[in-house]
Amino acid sequence: MESAGFWIRIGATLLDAIIVSIPLAFFSLIITGGENNEELVTDILSFLYSLLLPVVWGGYTIGKRICGIKIRRVDDHSSPGIVTMLLRNLVAGVIYGLTFGIGVIISALMVGLREDKRSIHDFIAGTEVVFDSVDMITRKHN
Repeated sequence: MESAGFWIRIGATLLDAIIVSIPLAFFSLIITGGENNEELVTDILSFLYSLLLPVVWGGYTIGKRICGIKIRRVDDHSSPGIVTMLLRNLVAGVIYGLTFGIGVIISALMVGLREDKRSIHDFIAGTEVVFDSVDMITRKHN
């Protein structure tokens, strides 16, 4: 399968942000009743979305599914498990925070410049983001 590059990955992330942020904000408002910790609840729900959805939906988030890309493990090309996604999101997030965002910039450059399009969080978790084989067949026939 073909590795997904910088722009398609950014597009999927933006779609996730747009499509998921409104329902998450709504659920946070319901859960908190409009109290001051609404942002914390939204952050927790967002983290759970990015952690759990790829595990239960075969490597997809809503944005990735729309864009025809998915996360998979490099070693056996299987869908990511919970430990893989924890490494990808939590450990990488800590590293990005500790580097004051420099790690995010380096990751973006890695996706844009490396042949395999893998970023820091892909290396930490042993994952890659690839175009879905069904989508690849559709694109070749059009």
